[in-house]
Amino acid sequence: MGALHKGHLSIVTKANELCSHTVVSIYLNPAQFSPSEDLGTYPQNLIHDLKTLSKFHVKAIFIPTDSEMYPEGFSTHVQETKLSTVLEGKSRPTFFQGVSTVVAKLFNIVQPTHAFFGEKDAQQLLIIKKMVKDLAYPIKIIACPIIRQNNGLAISSRNSYMSKAEQDTASIIYRALQNGKNLIISGERDTQVIRDKITSTILKESKLRIDYVSITDAETLVEISENISTKILVSIAVFLGKTRLIDNFSYSILINS
Repeated sequence: MGALHKGHLSIVTKANELCSHTVVSIYLNPAQFSPSEDLGTYPQNLIHDLKTLSKFHVKAIFIPTDSEMYPEGFSTHVQETKLSTVLEGKSRPTFFQGVSTVVAKLFNIVQPTHAFFGEKDAQQLLIIKKMVKDLAYPIKIIACPIIRQNNGLAISSRNSYMSKAEQDTASIIYRALQNGKNLIISGERDTQVIRDKITSTILKESKLRIDYVSITDAETLVEISENISTKILVSIAVFLGKTRLIDNFSYSILINS
């Protein structure tokens, strides 16, 4: 959506590695913002973005306008109806319809063989994979790892809303997730114990407010209420002031563990 950072550029790098031609789309999609969200203040710097992309092997940069993507009278939407109703979808009910619709349009326009998405938006990645499968798009979806600042905070365009001190405060989100992961590595399988550990770490910082701490099946996003025994997604959404931050990790539990 513009305001390119190291996370975005790692995705471009991966595309350059795997594909002969790379197309980058830059579009701040209004359909995935509710009236109460930050569309009007979302960071944008197209000149910087174009200059940055000039250092990569990019065949084309697609920069559509709102009127091109959503012409007058537009009334057709793409809606995934299971994975999109929980986690981010519960907190932001219109978000995934906007994402799925614009991504479907971009796929139709560009007709790529591969499409690259960051794992920071894990639920979005899963929904795009489901859309590609359900709608028979001949596209291979490539997941790209989360890129972090030195303090562990996941790099995001919304980090620009925060001061350096606030970003240091927000880095406790990563430490909380690591505490949860370390419990799992040490053999803990009780999801409530793991959630409590993550939650208590976050609450040590009074400036943070938790939206959710979740442990789900990594494929179905069904919340696990007892012991974990499969591949899981541990995800979190936290507010620092008005800035909403998300982060996650996936972990595969061995069947005999």
